[in-house]
Amino acid sequence: MLILAATPIGNLGDATRRLVDTLAAVELVAAEDTRVAQRLLQGLRIENRPRLIALHDHNERERAGELAELAASADLLVLSDAGMPTVSDPGYHLVQAAIAAGVTVTALPGPSAVLTALAVSGLPTDRFAFEGFLPRKEGERRKLLAGLADERRTLVFFESPNRLAASLADIATHFGEARRVVVARELTKLHEEVKRGTAAELAAWAEGGVRGEIVVVAEGAAERVVSLDSGVAAVLDLVASGTRLKDAATEVAGTTGLSRRELYEAALRAR
Repeated sequence: MLILAATPIGNLGDATRRLVDTLAAVELVAAEDTRVAQRLLQGLRIENRPRLIALHDHNERERAGELAELAASADLLVLSDAGMPTVSDPGYHLVQAAIAAGVTVTALPGPSAVLTALAVSGLPTDRFAFEGFLPRKEGERRKLLAGLADERRTLVFFESPNRLAASLADIATHFGEARRVVVARELTKLHEEVKRGTAAELAAWAEGGVRGEIVVVAEGAAERVVSLDSGVAAVLDLVASGTRLKDAATEVAGTTGLSRRELYEAALRAR
């Protein structure tokens, strides 16, 4: 069996009883960093010393098949340095290989930086999307944010403290300076801080320098109120630039919430 286990994201006291019991009994552990796994065992005062196998971004693809075979005959516990494996951490390719090999995959739920930041943010939690780490390169980051500018769900990102100020400035540019944003820093740790404000306010705040592990939560875009006439005009503009009418109606419907059928039929009449 393949067992994905969530580990503490900063406070060792958040380790679950199921995690402790499994660590005390399991013989095989695939860990993102075996040194971190050893410290976890020591911190939880677990005397068991399972075989530790390195599983990280640089070797996961080549080791996935081998580890899936091990999981077919024995329990294999998968650990990332913090939080749940596969979520912006190694494990995804191993899970795929295990499923393909007919191996049972289960999980030991626990701490999550994504959900913790979302819960304390004060922003809507009914619909959200996790986008992982923002791209390191400025051009790629700005392109991503431009594509998410109209996303109505609450958005959650991971970011390096060294790039936080630049990323918040880009969020202000593409999402609007007044968009509500929350920066959650050092969650569950001694110096935990949750900073709330507008994108512009937090961009200015971050210019002073920020340390620690960062989660950024951004408010979703407000619903656009667009008339059918305006929508039809947008469809016709796309058609004039070479887009097929059907595709243009679908695109405008997706960004405005207007009916694709109504847009299509109205645009036909207007041509």
